[in-house]
Amino acid sequence: MYIVKRFSFWQQWLFYSSILFALFGIVFAVYGDNPLFRYYNDSLATIFWNQDKLSGSSESFRKFIWAPLGGTIACCYILLAWIARYPFLKKEKWAWWATATAFTTWIIIDSTVSLYYGVYFQVWLINAFSFLVKALPLAFTYKDFFGKR
Repeated sequence: MYIVKRFSFWQQWLFYSSILFALFGIVFAVYGDNPLFRYYNDSLATIFWNQDKLSGSSESFRKFIWAPLGGTIACCYILLAWIARYPFLKKEKWAWWATATAFTTWIIIDSTVSLYYGVYFQVWLINAFSFLVKALPLAFTYKDFFGKR
């Protein structure tokens, strides 16, 4: 009984956190200059443009680039929500591997580029948080998919 509840908890965690991250992507795309993203935007202004705040062409670029980035975030997490909802729930091994592979690829590329450009807060705030949210259900459901090691 405990094993079933534990798996169900982590499967639902993966599903609902993916829905929340997809909503975040939509908000990021259409309202990327809201108070929740102020620190992020202001930090990028300092790192890349030596400004306290984005303005002029740098603000126009931010408005543009946040739209496809937010759309991509939403797309990836909607896809993950569907994977979590159906094949992950059925404990199809490919669903576990697809999730693990996609997030490993993202974390390596995103963190490497962020560190290269000195956008350290991206790694410590965004990537570390996202990694934990997605790694926990993968770690706690591993035995459900692959048995004991």
